[in-house]
Parts: sequence; structure tokens; C-alpha cells
Amino acid sequence: MRNLILGAALVTASLFGMTAQAAEPVASDQYTELSNPVPVSVPGKIEVVELFWYGCPHCYSFEPVVNPWVEKLPKDVNFKRVPAMFGGPWDAHGQMFLTLEAMGVEHKVHAAVFEAIQVQRKRLTKPEEMADFLATQGVDKDKFLSTFNSFAIKGQVNQARELAKKYEITGVPSMVVNGKYRFDLGTAKGPQGVLNVADYLIAKERAAK
Repeated sequence: MRNLILGAALVTASLFGMTAQAAEPVASDQYTELSNPVPVSVPGKIEVVELFWYGCPHCYSFEPVVNPWVEKLPKDVNFKRVPAMFGGPWDAHGQMFLTLEAMGVEHKVHAAVFEAIQVQRKRLTKPEEMADFLATQGVDKDKFLSTFNSFAIKGQVNQARELAKKYEITGVPSMVVNGKYRFDLGTAKGPQGVLNVADYLIAKERAAK
């Protein structure tokens, strides 16, 4: 399986050591403009997508950085997470995320799932295993399993796979602004750099309206 977790450029030092970035990102260095823009999910709003995987330690480390930023986003910005689907545990974890989102409980257990996989070293790759753990977090086990195996969720899994292809991501976490611009921890030079690039591109898209 392709190693889509960012490599040596994304060691812990780069995750937490680079907090000051240039005021204005340089396109060739810090973000890529997609040749084929992807339609946004909520027309009229500036969309920010984070592609992630519960099994990615860099995604887990990015959580305490991105979450406070998301909470302060203005009303004209729509933030959404999309699970990266590249087979094996990526698909299992992605389907779990989409199921929890469909049930309306993802925001309540997202942190706990990350903690279970990254800190407690639970695999959570089988539906029953997922359901047993989520039951400890107050999620109805039977409802989770029926939703997980539903036709609607399978359709969303296919959509997530297609989005990852259209965004042309090569690592996670990756961000995409308004279906046009892609960047990640490596290109943006750290987690704070990612937020700086995102802020710049949001302002760029707002000014273009």
C-alpha cells in the first residue's frame, strides 16, 4: 500500500517548531492550484476541506491546532472533513467517520476515536470492534452497525474516494480551499503555516466574489 503519510519532511520538529510564516504565501511553494476545480458542497460559501485519516499521527497532532481555528471561522466559510480512502484501514476508518457523521454524533466522539487509535492503539478496523468501542462513548451499537452497512454510506464512501482523486492528494492531513487550492503540512511548512495559507486563500476567494 502506498505510503501516504507524510515522510521525513513532516517529523515532529516540523509539526511544532515552525509557527511563524510569511504574511503572503507563494503559490509555487506553499499551495497548488488544481487544474480541474472541484465543485463545493455548499454553493455560495467558501469551502475548506481537510482530508485526514484516523490512523495518521500527523492528523492527530494537527487536531489541537486546527480545531480552535475552525471554531472562529466566519459564517461565509464552510469547513468539512473528508476521510482519505486508500484501501485497508483507511477505508474502514473512513467508513466509520462517515457513519458517525450520518448519525449526527461525529462531533461528540471524533476526539475519542482519534485517542483510541493513536494513544490506546486500538485498531478499530472491524465493524463489531468499532461498535463495541463506540458504545462506551454513548453511541447506539445496533444503529451504528445498520448505518455502517447501509447503501447510503457505501455511496458516501465512493464519493470520498473520488474526491481524494480529484484533489490529487499525496499525503494527509491535506487542505483544499474552495475546490481550487491544495496544500499540506509539507508545502505550508508546518501546522501554523497551513492555517496561514488557508486564511490567505479564504481572503483571496472572498475578494474574488
